[in-house]
Amino acid sequence: MDDGSVWYFAYGSNMNPARLKERCSDKGAPVLERIAGRLPGWRLEFNKQRLNRPEEGAANVVTDKDGQVEGTLNRMPSAGLDLLDVDEGVARGQYRRHAIRVQRADSGDWVDATMYVALPAVVAPNLRPPRWYLEHLLAGRDLLSADYYARLAGVATAD
Repeated sequence: MDDGSVWYFAYGSNMNPARLKERCSDKGAPVLERIAGRLPGWRLEFNKQRLNRPEEGAANVVTDKDGQVEGTLNRMPSAGLDLLDVDEGVARGQYRRHAIRVQRADSGDWVDATMYVALPAVVAPNLRPPRWYLEHLLAGRDLLSADYYARLAGVATAD
C-alpha cells in the first residue's frame, strides 16, 4: 500500500461499522476496506476499566500462545489513527497504539496493522462489559466466525 493508507485491527467496539464510521469516516478519514482478520497468539479480555465507570470492562487483548482474537481489519488514511487516538483515550492513559501483524481471513496473507492495547494502570480483574458495549462487538458478526460470535454472545455482562 503506497497510497498513504494504514491497516487498523479492531477487536472491540470498533468492529461495529457504524461506530467506526462515526469515529473516522464522518470526520474525513473513510474506511476504504473492511475485511476479517485473525490474530493468533492473543486472547480477548474485558479487563480494561471503562473511563468514568471503572467497575465495568472494555475490550482489551493479552498475549496467549494458544489464543486467537478475531476482528476487523480496516484500511484507512493514516489520519484515521489520529482520530481513533482521541476516542481510545491515548492522551488520557487508557490505550496505546501497538504495531502487529494480522492475518487476513480471506487470503491468509499477513498485513502490518495497528491495534490498541490497554495500559497496565487501567487493567483490573473480574470486570464485565455493559450490554450496550458488547452489542458493538456483536455488530461485527458479518466478519466473525460462527464459533467466535457465539463465544462473544455468551459473555456475561455487568447489567
